[in-house]
Amino acid sequence: MTEKQFIEKLAQEGIVLSERQIQQFADYARLLVEWNEKMNLTAITALEEIYEKHFYDCLLLHRLVKLEGSLCDVGAGAGFPSIPCKIAFPQLQVTIIEPLGKRCVFLRELCKELQLENVTILNERAEDVAKNSMQRYDIVTARAVANLRVLSELCVPLVKVNGYFATMKGANGLEEKQDATKAMNILGAKFEKEDIVCLSDGANRVNILYKKVKETPKGYPRMYAKIKKNPL
Repeated sequence: MTEKQFIEKLAQEGIVLSERQIQQFADYARLLVEWNEKMNLTAITALEEIYEKHFYDCLLLHRLVKLEGSLCDVGAGAGFPSIPCKIAFPQLQVTIIEPLGKRCVFLRELCKELQLENVTILNERAEDVAKNSMQRYDIVTARAVANLRVLSELCVPLVKVNGYFATMKGANGLEEKQDATKAMNILGAKFEKEDIVCLSDGANRVNILYKKVKETPKGYPRMYAKIKKNPL
């Protein structure tokens, strides 16, 4: 997907980018490639793949949920999906949780270069952030972080009641959704809808939306070692 195709595809979906936003995406791609030579940020470095498999892929989130209010991105890595969403929907208040310090250095420099406001970067683990941020965010999302049974316990506690948890998955997404039914019930989330998109290389993206319908019980999330050893 070329830059032009990316712009046209988004316009077809109702996202019309300004010249400034187009330049922000171009600068993002450039910085991603430059910094990737110093640290492991992404295996995708070809420009057309960055536009499709990172930028467009991240913006598929808008098909699931209206991107407004506060968004928390758990395990954002190089800023996916939160930074593309912030560029396209600048009114978003974004919090990024990323446990690796080197990636946080990149993210802070990225936000500075792109002149993005209202982006908070937390160099912490999600289960630690949840101790002080239970049920704080309108939308919590995560892309390619962990199996959904594990991921649900890291993310759902952060979501406000009546807010949303959006998980961005690959081809195994529907299978993970089935396996995570019990976990979602325990944590207070209810399945809302799913969106399946096939990219140009034939790979499926399975994005799933849950609504937080009741408060998460006390005691969640547990420490990560316990979550991983004995997922809900």
